[in-house]
Amino acid sequence: MPQGTLFIVSAPSGAGKTSLVRELIESLDGLKVSVSHTTRPRRQGEVDGVNYHFVDHAEFESLIAQGEFFEYAQVFDNLYGTSRGAVEALLQAGQDVILEIDWQGARQVRERFPEAVSVFILPPSRDELERRLAGRGTDQHAVIASRMREAISEMSHHHEYDYLVINDDFTTALRELQSLVTAQRLHQRRAGPRLAPLLATLLSEAPGVE
Repeated sequence: MPQGTLFIVSAPSGAGKTSLVRELIESLDGLKVSVSHTTRPRRQGEVDGVNYHFVDHAEFESLIAQGEFFEYAQVFDNLYGTSRGAVEALLQAGQDVILEIDWQGARQVRERFPEAVSVFILPPSRDELERRLAGRGTDQHAVIASRMREAISEMSHHHEYDYLVINDDFTTALRELQSLVTAQRLHQRRAGPRLAPLLATLLSEAPGVE
């Protein structure tokens, strides 16, 4: 069975990455989001192994020492990481896998898995991004300004990615992501082994043909 494709999807906060990835997963078979490990406490309604793999700091540090993560990072007082073993098992089973990670994590993954396909999702404009980050208008101006600075910093790394998708119209952006996944599945690397029986038949000599 041909190995699946590892997709890296990054975006600034407010670009709509989470909604797009959720719809992408629901619209295509054989595509899964990798479940990250984290040391942060489990929130109400979250399920271990579904939302995250919840572990304590000691276990997380042990996994780092064992080289078990494709990438990991500390966000405030909590650690987050992507399990290499879990991702590789899915890929070897022919599953396509999506990692929703920031540019720093994406850079770490590409160093370890250069064949990964990376996509960066952008907002259609600065004004629209600020509108989305402002949400319902209950946040203070300083909070929104801080979110904008973080978003601009994230977007400055867009050139490190293979593909850029602008999320202006949600349906269009989703269709473009679907096309990216489909194109990888039609690549010679994937399609050739899968179509081997058909190709053998097509290329065999017909009876009586010299």
